[in-house]
Amino acid sequence: MPKPSKTQPIPLQKTLQSAVAAAKAAGALMVSHRLRTKKVNATTQHDIKLDLDVRCQRLIHRLLRDRHPSIPVLGEEESDTRILEAEARWVVDPIDGTVNFAHRIPHAAVSIALQVRETPRSAGYSDGYATVAGVVYDPFVGELWTAIRNEPARLNGRPISVSGRNLKEAIVALGFSGRAGSLESMVEAIQTLSSRVRKIRMTGSAALALVYVADGRFDGYFEQGVRLWDIAAGGLIVECAGGRFERQLREDGASFRLNATNGRIRSPLKA
Repeated sequence: MPKPSKTQPIPLQKTLQSAVAAAKAAGALMVSHRLRTKKVNATTQHDIKLDLDVRCQRLIHRLLRDRHPSIPVLGEEESDTRILEAEARWVVDPIDGTVNFAHRIPHAAVSIALQVRETPRSAGYSDGYATVAGVVYDPFVGELWTAIRNEPARLNGRPISVSGRNLKEAIVALGFSGRAGSLESMVEAIQTLSSRVRKIRMTGSAALALVYVADGRFDGYFEQGVRLWDIAAGGLIVECAGGRFERQLREDGASFRLNATNGRIRSPLKA
């Protein structure tokens, strides 16, 4: 089975269409279960894992595999064993905002990114790859954000751009992962920002916070412990909308410090 390579360019429009179809299929499953009792597979103090997470992941995986069998999937719930050697890979969060969804709060999304290797493989899933296409789909309001690198970001097919507001006018989103040190960082961020911005929001979906920056609804989004599948698609969409997307791998080697802004505001927080 051939692998994507520099001599076999990936057809980005075709792969984007496949990601859109997979995201919409998973989104339809989410909508159909929104008000139903959810089967919980696991819980922690700050997170919930649903059986529907796995079902949505498998649905996305199957649809992408059928259309692009040579591109493996790195997912929050399950991953293909080939991702460690792949020249290209899908990065999937089947339900970003699971806690919201589990409590019937309709603020959650499907996130699918296509990444290609740019540098030689190193340890971990996060090194050496760059996102070249991304989809974030909110099935509860029918909003679909898409981007291909070096092309305009779009919402339901129309080009979008980040805001032009400054820090004093800004609406800023913060995230709290529940990982060690995250609470302290969030409290510090609130103390730092509360008197310097218009409003602070905490919405519970990293993917949606990013595309809200891309669409000019938010002006910045900052978090200290997000995972790759939370941000791979949304980060590209921010960049293609004219914003800044900065991430720094944390000491755990698996999560990131994240600054995403409209490019005009300069956050007092460190990425």
